[in-house]
Amino acid sequence: MPPITAPPVYTKKDFQTDQEVRWCPGCGDYAILNAVQSVFAKLGIPREKFVVVSGIGCSSRLPYYVNTYGFHTIHGRALAVATGVKLANPDLEVWIGTGDGDALSIGGNHLIHAIRRNVGLKILLFNNRIYGLTKGQYSPTTPLGQKNVSSPYGAVERPVNGLGLAIACGATFVAASVDVYAKHLQDVLVRAARHKGTAYVEIYQNCNVFNDGAFDQFTEREVRDDWNVVLEHGKPLVFGKNREKGIRISQGRPEIVKIGENGVTEKDLSVHDEKSSRADYAFMLSQMTFPQFPVPLGVLRAVDEPTFEQRVHEQIREVTAKRGAGDLKEMLAAGDTWEVKAK
Repeated sequence: MPPITAPPVYTKKDFQTDQEVRWCPGCGDYAILNAVQSVFAKLGIPREKFVVVSGIGCSSRLPYYVNTYGFHTIHGRALAVATGVKLANPDLEVWIGTGDGDALSIGGNHLIHAIRRNVGLKILLFNNRIYGLTKGQYSPTTPLGQKNVSSPYGAVERPVNGLGLAIACGATFVAASVDVYAKHLQDVLVRAARHKGTAYVEIYQNCNVFNDGAFDQFTEREVRDDWNVVLEHGKPLVFGKNREKGIRISQGRPEIVKIGENGVTEKDLSVHDEKSSRADYAFMLSQMTFPQFPVPLGVLRAVDEPTFEQRVHEQIREVTAKRGAGDLKEMLAAGDTWEVKAK
């Protein structure tokens, strides 16, 4: 019987590189990097089993700063490359650092199909509601009417709701957190790491140069208790500084109620069910946006389904069992062939 080996013991320092971290001072990306390095150290997974993939943008510097294998790919194509990595070697832990522009604009098609396939990827979408690397143009998540260098009179496009998009594509794990909510963000990333299919995590991240304070209205210490509803499976949707408010479903729609008024108790509130087989409840949560509702933070949905790589490799095993391993040279020479001869 082979000896049982203990899982490796790592510290955050083991996942730091010798590269100079080159984000603007005060950028929320520093907090996300800290969370990623800290969580990787906690997982007890050999460092060589991690691959960090990125596209283009400020967020996409991530592979340089995490001491694992990594790919810095091209704009919007991180998910395509990551899918190939996971399919080629399902034992690898494949994480993606991407931004609202990289993933939801040029990379939107890849995002949709990676999610619907349920590829075993961990997608960290840094959402700062702006294009930071290219100096402040509006992005797919920029709020309607916001003025910036590419929309001096106000953005005229409705923003993309990333959480809602992911759920509509059939995502098996969807979560949201905030760059500076250190413990909450790490807890969410640990949950994502343990999920077997696609884990989509949207992180509200501040760009203090081109879109400073984009999320202050619901993340600042003075207001966040009143504008965050922290999701916990099996517990009612309660929020407020004194936990005096909650979310109740009325005629299929969420509404804010005050506990103790008009006979309302916690028993009347909606109870969070992240494991519901129906996606409509999680989608409803994704549509709760500031300032009409408190912003849901935590795991919106977490269900188990077979992954893309499991299905592909099972199919390969089944066909191989029936027809044999096959011969690549023989396959390439099959059918009509031509021989080109030099004159």
